[in-house]
Amino acid sequence: MDVIEAIKQRKSIRAFKSDPVKLDLLKKIIEQALRAPSWANTQPWEFAIATGKKLKVIEDGFVKRGMKAMQNSQSEVARPGEFPEPYMTRIKKMQVKEMRGRTSQATPEEMEARFTSNFRHYGAPVCIYLLVGKNLVYQEKGVNVWALYDSGSAVQNIMLLATNYGLGTIAQAMAVVYPDIIRKELGIPEDKLIALGISIGYPDWENPVNKDLRDRESLDEIATFYGF
Repeated sequence: MDVIEAIKQRKSIRAFKSDPVKLDLLKKIIEQALRAPSWANTQPWEFAIATGKKLKVIEDGFVKRGMKAMQNSQSEVARPGEFPEPYMTRIKKMQVKEMRGRTSQATPEEMEARFTSNFRHYGAPVCIYLLVGKNLVYQEKGVNVWALYDSGSAVQNIMLLATNYGLGTIAQAMAVVYPDIIRKELGIPEDKLIALGISIGYPDWENPVNKDLRDRESLDEIATFYGF
């Protein structure tokens, strides 16, 4: 699969098969993803990969706390406080599509089910946790966002490579909202920021949720060309 086809086919998967992913394939994907660019070759990313009993303990811990505990989340990468326009319009448009055209708010039971599915990585058998050194991100002069957007290049590589090998992924901020649970189960040291979770596995293409395709703004709306 060439890179253009991988970009076209990649999408966020929200229903996975339980089939395990071989360790050799995971190693191949992550090793190839390490060719991502970074400022001055700092390579700020590290990865902790969990499956089996280790991942289940983490999932059970998240589900036990539930969505109500989100108000006191210790997430180490702050969630945006607000989404001004035009971003909120895009979010609402996506939500209506997710609800199959329904414009009413989700019920508490629907929200609880959605959070539980999210906390269980949508059934994915593996989660790749992105780690970044806290001393690189949090500095005396402020937050060093360079390390995070460099890491985003590595994450995108992982997702495109997964597509190439017949796997699916979803990058989840929700997968790291209770980092203390992850840190305890995997033995991740306190000096590492647990920035993101990438759920990975074989997509369940029979599930309708995986048939959705998210809209993108047109090139004319997004890009302005000068001097051409």
